[in-house]
Order: sequence, then structure tokens, then C-alpha cells
Amino acid sequence: MRRELNGVTKSRFEMFSNNDEAVINKKLPKELLLRIFSFLDVVTLCRCAQVSRAWNVLALDGSNWQRIDLFDFQRDIEGRVVENISKRCGGFLRKLSLRGCLGVGDNALRTFAQNCRNIEVLNLNGCTKITDATCTSLSKFCSKLRHLDLASCTSITNLSLKALSEGCPLLEQLNISWCDQVTKDGIQALVRGCGGLKALFLKGCTQLEDEALKYIGAHCPELVTLNLQTCLQITDDGLITICRGCHKLQSLCASGCSNITDAILNALGQNCPRLRILEVARCSQLTDVGFTTLARNCHELEKMDLEECVQITDSTLIQLSIHCPRLQVLSLSHCELITDDGIRHLGNGACAHDRLEVIELDNCPLITDASLEHLKSCHSLERIELYDCQQISRAGIKRLRTHLPNIKVHAYFAPVTPPPSVGGSRQRFCRCCIIL
Repeated sequence: MRRELNGVTKSRFEMFSNNDEAVINKKLPKELLLRIFSFLDVVTLCRCAQVSRAWNVLALDGSNWQRIDLFDFQRDIEGRVVENISKRCGGFLRKLSLRGCLGVGDNALRTFAQNCRNIEVLNLNGCTKITDATCTSLSKFCSKLRHLDLASCTSITNLSLKALSEGCPLLEQLNISWCDQVTKDGIQALVRGCGGLKALFLKGCTQLEDEALKYIGAHCPELVTLNLQTCLQITDDGLITICRGCHKLQSLCASGCSNITDAILNALGQNCPRLRILEVARCSQLTDVGFTTLARNCHELEKMDLEECVQITDSTLIQLSIHCPRLQVLSLSHCELITDDGIRHLGNGACAHDRLEVIELDNCPLITDASLEHLKSCHSLERIELYDCQQISRAGIKRLRTHLPNIKVHAYFAPVTPPPSVGGSRQRFCRCCIIL
């Protein structure tokens, strides 16, 4: 059958007859109806398919199913559903999300790979049944794949990365977070065949060592985003190689990598001037010296997570206020040496008036209501975290809200112990005191 516009055959158009009573079918060209259907989501398309035979043909035409997200239906999606979708969509399908679809396994994804060879974005996050066999299928049939999410697919091993390296040379973004069987050998195989990687998420890959990072630094000059959260074996040596080889780096998460020191911050400052996001929570060896170098060289910083960087003081905030005018989100939770003076500099800094949106100060015991006064001029401030800041008062928060009425303030005030009961000699305690 000869194909016409967007893959609809001539015989399909012939299904619309003069006997069709629907005004819309008489007034609108069938090509235009097909174009309208292309903007509908999965649920709406399925409903339209039940209206009439003619609409069934148009609604289920493969050209309308180029982007599919089945996350909302994850409990009901089984392998046969994916197989049927792949057969209907064929080469039209470009983007598919099966995030959380626990019932989908290797066999269904093999059929999918065979039928949907133009797939570019595939999300299999949480599809725990899949194994290396799925990546072998993708490697064999899906050479145009650019984005692949395999997070929490814990059966994935180095064999998957080797397969992707051989068959998916266009891969730009890969998420293998919590795939804890992956080692440096898998990373080495991956980067040698996928040198165009721009985003690599390795969160929770606890077997990775510095040697894996050296492979990335040597073969991935286009890398923009790297997540190494809780990769506990990583040290300065590996990350310095990343900084020297990946000058385009904009986002780095090394939270929980407790072995790293100021040497990393110096390397970032010297090699990665485009850095926008830095997450180094629980990296307790970092100090003001390293953050000074970073701030003076990375002027595009927008988000910083410094939670539990317990050695930093107001000096870091002074440097950020001077050199980082684009700062939007700053977490200082559990940075117990921060005082009102540091917040004063931040509130008077270049980022304060138009940029700063979120500041987290949980468990900063030296912070008082004076800090809230310093933040009144931060007109873009949307949220502030103040849990367990014992010197912050309700009155201080109320004064802040008079200047920033839409701000979300998250704070906790311990219950006040009730006074002794009138006429009784027994002391009464609040529930918190009883528990303690």
C-alpha cells in the first residue's frame, strides 16, 4: 500500500466515507486531523481510538507515537504491552520511558529493539528484571541511541557497557546509578567506544576507583555532567584527571566522596571555568582555602551543596558573595562555623538581589535573627531552611515575611514545657521531655 502524509496509507483515508455523520470529519482534511492527533498524550489518543473506526486508525497511527511515557501506568505494563507498542510504532518511535515498569524484561526489550531502530531516548530506570541481554539487543539494533537510563537495574554488569560501546557510538548520556556490579573495566570499554559522552551518572557505583575516572578524563573531552555520589573509593587523583581532561564540565556531584581534599577545588578552579553546579556534601576535608580558589575562578556557579563541609567559615561566603554573581541555590546545612557576618556578606553580594532563590541553614547554631535581617534584600529568595537553628525566633521569621511575603520558611521550634498545674504539686513535662 502506498504511503501518504506521515505514514498514513491511502486506504486508511478511504475509510472516511460521505456517510460519516461527524461534522469534524467532513470539514477537516484527514491530514489535518492526523496533525492534531500528534499533539495528544497516550491516554487521550487511546480514548480517541474508541470514538469510531476512522478515528481508531488515525489515533493509533505510528506517527502519533513518537514520544511515549508509561510511568503513570507502570503497575499495569507487562512485556507484551511493550512488544505491541513497538510493533505499532516501529521506526516512528524516538523516545520511550518505561521508568518503574517492573514487569518488563529482556525478551520484551529485544522485540522492542528489533522494531524501533530509530529510538534515541530510552528510560529503563527501575526496570529491575532487565540484564545484560537488553543492552546486547540495544547494541545490535539501536545504533541511533543517544540517552539511556539504566539506574537501579542492578543486574547490569561490565558486559552491558562493552555492548553499548560497540553498538551505540552516538551515546551522549548514560545513567547507571546503583549498578554496583560495574567496575573500572566496564568504564574503560564504554568510553573507548562512546567518546562523545556528555553526561555520566555513576551514583552508588561503589566499586569504581580512581582508575575509572582516569579513563573518563582521557576519552571524554565533551563531558558536561558527572555524578559520583557515594563512590567512596574516589580520591583526589581520579578527580584531578577529570578536571584536566574535561574542560567543559558544568556539573559535578561528589557528595559522600569523603577522601577528597582542597586539591579538587583547586583543580576545578584552574581547569573548569564553566562550572555551574557543585555538590560536595559530607566532604569534610574541604576548607576555605579551596573554596577561595574555586570562587575566584568559577564565576558561573549557580548551585552549591556544601552540607556538612564542617571546616568552612564565613571566609567562604565572603568569596562567594564577591566572585559568584549567578549563585541561586546554596546549602550550608551543618556548617557549624557559619555566623551572621557571613550571611551579611552574602546578603550584600552580587547574587543577593536578583539571583539567590534557596538557602539552607539547618543546624547552623551560630545563626540568629540578624541573618534574617541581612536576607531581606534578597527579592528572589523563595525558600530558607532553618531546622534546629536554636537562636532563630518566630518574631524574626515574621519580620522576614513582611519583606518577602511569598517565601517558604522551614523551621522547627521545640514545644514549650507547660507550667505546673494549678493547685497540684506534680511537675508536668511535654512529650519531648518525656521521651528524652
